[in-house]
Amino acid sequence: MTITITGTIERRNIGLGAWALITEDGVTYEIPKSSDKNLLKSGQKATVIGKVREDLMTTAMIGSVLEVQSFEVMT
Repeated sequence: MTITITGTIERRNIGLGAWALITEDGVTYEIPKSSDKNLLKSGQKATVIGKVREDLMTTAMIGSVLEVQSFEVMT
């Protein structure tokens, strides 16, 4: 199922580092490091369209993994 989420991108210093999308409600989604580098900028607000991957686990384990399909940076 595809979802649309708006939040703030954060870099987390866990292990080798992890990227997260934090919603206004405080829900954390982990964004894979392989995502578009234009999205992975700490402090940036964005609307992301993607799929929650229940079949993946990461070493950071900071939230559900969100496979990014597209995004729009908020200005």
